[in-house]
Amino acid sequence: MARPVPIRPAPGQESVWDYPRPPRVERCDAELVIELGGEAVARTTWGWRVLETSHPPTYYLPRSAFVPGSLRAADGASWCEWKGQAAYLDVLGGTVVAPRAAWTYPEPAAAYEVLAGAVAVMPGAMDRCTVDGEVVRAQDGGFYGGWITSGVVGPFKGGPGTWGW
Repeated sequence: MARPVPIRPAPGQESVWDYPRPPRVERCDAELVIELGGEAVARTTWGWRVLETSHPPTYYLPRSAFVPGSLRAADGASWCEWKGQAAYLDVLGGTVVAPRAAWTYPEPAAAYEVLAGAVAVMPGAMDRCTVDGEVVRAQDGGFYGGWITSGVVGPFKGGPGTWGW
């Protein structure tokens, strides 16, 4: 499959086609808020962005950013060729349970040690996720957890026909 034509970023934007492979982890000081069941289940101004070619950023929040009782261990695991073995979590907010909608790397690979215990969520499974007050759009497909804001341009991997990118 041919590589898609990247959208040219406007001033202040990033192209996901300029992100590296293997992915880079960078500190994020934006306010990150996750809402489910009509309540904020997580809020922080201290997290990380994982930036990988063709993917919108995936945001990882420290576990301490989550309201006590809003995360519950879930069955299953998956393997990332870069970060290692992920464990899944259910997210609970109000009377809503989003099954296996979050994941963490208890013992990530060496280059990703800063993510140990941090939690990422599938924004499409939440009521809403925001970055500095901007509501994000979820990355297409049910496999990746990228957060699309006005600060990033694609095209983005995840939708139909993009698996081979």
